[in-house]
Amino acid sequence: MNPWFAIGMLAFVALIIPLGMILISSLLRPTVPVAGKRTAYESGEIPTSSTQFRFDIQYYMVALLFVVFDIETIFIFPWALIYRDVAAYDLFWALVPMLIFIAVLFVGLIWAWSTGAIQWIVSEAISETEVPP
Repeated sequence: MNPWFAIGMLAFVALIIPLGMILISSLLRPTVPVAGKRTAYESGEIPTSSTQFRFDIQYYMVALLFVVFDIETIFIFPWALIYRDVAAYDLFWALVPMLIFIAVLFVGLIWAWSTGAIQWIVSEAISETEVPP
């Protein structure tokens, strides 16, 4: 039997099963069109304002910096495990790549700090007396 036939059959089954389940559930489920089902729902409360509003860019900057430094730990942890074996042979060649990697991240952190990307901006709507120290 051709191995591509088996792959094609697997792909066919992988498509047919979910599509079949969707079709069967759409035929069997009850449909009760009520206007309340189409409204936004948050924690059991009826929304008091529009659900479409813009977030400050600061949220995205903090999220991106978190991802960058989270990925850093993903790279440092396996290196630390391998470091035990490599350090016994040649300490210099084991440390230099990681020091360069950390230096690049440190330069990025300094840039983010100097541009104010990690400094939380207080909204102008809040008065100076309401801002906690």
